Amino acid sequence: MLPRRPDCGGTRTGGASRGGGSVVNFRTAGTDSGSGRRGSAVLPSVLTFLVIVASGGLLLMIEKGMLSGVETPAPRGDGQRPGEKKLGPAGVDVDSQVLRDIRNRTIRTVCSQKNMPHSVWDLSPLQRKTLLQHVLVLNGALESVDVSIKMDHRNDLQFLSSLKPEEIRHRLKHYFKFMFVREPMERLLSAYRNKFGEIESYQKKYGVEIVTRYRKGPSSRYLLDEDAERMNEHWMPVYNLCQPCAVSYDFIGSYERLEDDSEFVLRRVGAPAAVRFPERQTWYKPVTAETLHYYLCGLPQKLLRELLPKYILDFSLFAYALPNTTAQHCRH
Repeated sequence: MLPRRPDCGGTRTGGASRGGGSVVNFRTAGTDSGSGRRGSAVLPSVLTFLVIVASGGLLLMIEKGMLSGVETPAPRGDGQRPGEKKLGPAGVDVDSQVLRDIRNRTIRTVCSQKNMPHSVWDLSPLQRKTLLQHVLVLNGALESVDVSIKMDHRNDLQFLSSLKPEEIRHRLKHYFKFMFVREPMERLLSAYRNKFGEIESYQKKYGVEIVTRYRKGPSSRYLLDEDAERMNEHWMPVYNLCQPCAVSYDFIGSYERLEDDSEFVLRRVGAPAAVRFPERQTWYKPVTAETLHYYLCGLPQKLLRELLPKYILDFSLFAYALPNTTAQHCRH
């Protein structure tokens, strides 16, 4: 099964990507006001817990050797060049293995909390609709990979939302399920540059909306004022888009290791040897670390501090470090 957008492992995560409701409010639409208050009250404690687990707790696990069977990566001072893989027994990429283990352990720990959803049927109608509309099912529609077509995402692909409940249950139980994630701020910057810098339809739809809403105020508050559960898919937090607590994904890949992780998925699902993840188009301009550094350091720090909590689940669950925008760091 394949989430539709890059962030969720789609054809174009995670998943890539309108207002009211908590990020971790999993009550259905029909709950009373008291239930709503209880759901919202969970937010601070859950976020605090996540930050502790994802930072200090997991680092301590590595230091104490609690990641059983996984070798801790050696410091880069051992002659290993940045970006170079450190291979362990049987040619296993050790860094990648450690990272996957951290993500899996964090997700298991966080998702085991009683206030988190444990199936798609625990989600609110809106949350479930969003999820099912972004998980697609591989069904072997093309007889050959040697074809050149422009795929219509709405008509040429099958999404879970088009299936009956019993069919959805069967696929979630028996199919190999995977998603792809990306560093949250890098994903936001990529969506901004692509959608607002290159696609006219987004400029007209969202640009006009932003100008109208913030004619007398700073437009930079747009994301802050948006409800995470109603955002456009390209900047909705991957947690809300792919619901890793409600769906037990068999594999979580990352944009940073897109080629290797996509190759693993293709071999795992038994794709023909000729099928490969497509190469980047020559016109594609990736977000480099330097570009992200430039944009983040140029943001008002108050704005960044208010924005990060919206994506804290993405940082915490998927083991991404919070951005360093201290004055000292930004001077370099």
